[in-house]
Amino acid sequence: MLGLSMTAFSGKGMTDFREWVGKVQNTGFDFVELVSEWPHYLTKANYRGFAEVVEGYGMKVTVHAPFSDVNIGALNEKLRRASLEILRETIEVASEMNALVVTVHPGHHSPASMKNERKYLEIQRESLKKIAAWGEEFGVKVGLENMPRFVTLDAQTCERLGELLGDVEIGVTFDVGHLNTTTGEFERFLEIFGDIIVHAHLHDNRGERDEHLALGDGTVPWGRVLPMLPRVTWALEVGDIKSARRSLEFLKNLH
Repeated sequence: MLGLSMTAFSGKGMTDFREWVGKVQNTGFDFVELVSEWPHYLTKANYRGFAEVVEGYGMKVTVHAPFSDVNIGALNEKLRRASLEILRETIEVASEMNALVVTVHPGHHSPASMKNERKYLEIQRESLKKIAAWGEEFGVKVGLENMPRFVTLDAQTCERLGELLGDVEIGVTFDVGHLNTTTGEFERFLEIFGDIIVHAHLHDNRGERDEHLALGDGTVPWGRVLPMLPRVTWALEVGDIKSARRSLEFLKNLH
């Protein structure tokens, strides 16, 4: 199944969202990835509005949990607890929407965590175990996402993602574009995590930073990568509908 992320949505209110979802369906996508970020947070109070629009077009849903102000690796217990409460609500709401998968980010570094790596790793695993348990409780697949090249972000390499996961029983969201900005070790990533990958994010870049370009506009070796990808849900994470259409055309010409 191929879907389109709300990274391609630039509207404000529900009227704009309804119009956008109509375009997404007409373009030929199977699902919408709802990105729970400002100003479109998914909560118990508002999720039904989003669900009704998407269901009205006969489409499925995946959910990207909040990440900008969330840190499951925060050494500050109050901040970490608040982050986890937000993610628990997101997973519960995703369950109510019959979401196919929920993507979460790992924690990210602070000056304190950089000086206390062992404690930071311990805290992250505790957080991930809670998130995995909530996924089980609410019957939703959860995928931990690999991160792009950026100084404070974690899980940029296969080795580090594996270290964070440890023995935690949680899935992986494979972001192809992110890996292109770090190691580019696509085969290795799939060899290590292939059995637990539950979702994939597709977008392109030129290898230096996270640009979210249309497929084919960057340096990701799609001809090599796509045949290896597990047949899970794939979400395009591009900047607008025009880029989404060009990406679909690129995919058709690739086969």
